[in-house]
Amino acid sequence: QVVLVESGGGLVQAGGSLRLSCVASGRAFDTYSMAWFRQVPVKDREFVSAITPTGNVVDSTFPAKGRFTNSRDNRKNTVYLQMGSLKPEDTADYYCAAGFVQLGERADEYDYWGQGTQVTVSS
Repeated sequence: QVVLVESGGGLVQAGGSLRLSCVASGRAFDTYSMAWFRQVPVKDREFVSAITPTGNVVDSTFPAKGRFTNSRDNRKNTVYLQMGSLKPEDTADYYCAAGFVQLGERADEYDYWGQGTQVTVSS
């Protein structure tokens, strides 16, 4: 069992930055990949970025590539999503997920999910 708790969401102006954090507890953190997804109402969860236990990353072409940075600190059982150049269309609930897939980009590849943190980008 893995429990994930996200934090760091909030309201930011367009062009601004936010850093999301996700702290994991339960199974050994350095044994599973972590991913970030986001979701807006009436849409499926959208892949943002994934990172393996050793730090290999795959980013979505949109929204992550060139704007977001995914990283993890295995000593702190924490994964981070540094988001920059935020746009109003980045407004969503952001979720972290844990799974034993290598750099999966589908939500159904992940076994554990956090409760989400809301990001609102104003124009």
